[in-house]
Amino acid sequence: MEKSKVYFTKNINPQSLIKMYEVLEKKLEGKVAVKISTGEMGGHNYLKPELIKDLVSFVNGTIVECNTAYAGKRNTTEEHEKTIKAHGFYDIAPVDIMDRDGSMELKVNGGKHLTSNLVGKNLANYDSMIMLSHFKGHAMGGFGGALKNMSIGVSSSAGKTNIHTAGKTTKPAELWQNLPEQNAFLESMAEADKSVMEYMANNIVYLNVMNNLSVDCDCDSNPSNPCMEDIGILASLDPVALDEACLDLIYNSSDPGKDEMIKRIERQNGRYITVYAEDHLHIGSRNYELISVD
Repeated sequence: MEKSKVYFTKNINPQSLIKMYEVLEKKLEGKVAVKISTGEMGGHNYLKPELIKDLVSFVNGTIVECNTAYAGKRNTTEEHEKTIKAHGFYDIAPVDIMDRDGSMELKVNGGKHLTSNLVGKNLANYDSMIMLSHFKGHAMGGFGGALKNMSIGVSSSAGKTNIHTAGKTTKPAELWQNLPEQNAFLESMAEADKSVMEYMANNIVYLNVMNNLSVDCDCDSNPSNPCMEDIGILASLDPVALDEACLDLIYNSSDPGKDEMIKRIERQNGRYITVYAEDHLHIGSRNYELISVD
């Protein structure tokens, strides 16, 4: 089987983000969504506006987000807009909270838990997407990269609940009492990924930025400080290969801080999502070629 191509640069700056997009040689057409995490109020590890501004402008993109399913400063459109403004994203590009007017249902084919995925209704307004993800640890998923950003991140508040509960409920108020066993949650994330990829007809490119490497997600209002030095930017047309390559860079690093990150990943059986995504859903491959970009 041919290996998926994953491109890597150690340089983390606005120009490198554009270069990593261009090296994929897939020009995104039409109205382009740039999916990021705008970060919970109080957090500080999210991708900063000054880093992503030039790339968003280069593709004439709109930054897109969806509301959260947990209590905080992003669980309503009004509060989310305040957080986005405070973090400076409205200063660099148009921003669309895609579920401000509710959800759109995408069919999930071949899933064990989900028959449908509820995404932000405004996803229908976009022709293509950059999945621009901050790679880091995560308290529930073990790690967050392209697969988490495309599943949890693109889902509406109801959709996030649906994924987190492996299809048991779409009501955020019922989330915490309906959490499934861990692998079912990871499988549900991958199933949601498949629905988005099929809906967008694979008009998606994937970039992971490995900086500010904390064990906690950008959804945490009080995250742990980074435990590793910055690693670089990776890009691929295959989200499974991309996340797998990032995981390998963590595991193979000489940075002593990797032990803390690996502990978080393994506590949540985080790597299993790439296994399920490849072996059961066939939405990507863990077999990749890492190509350095100067």
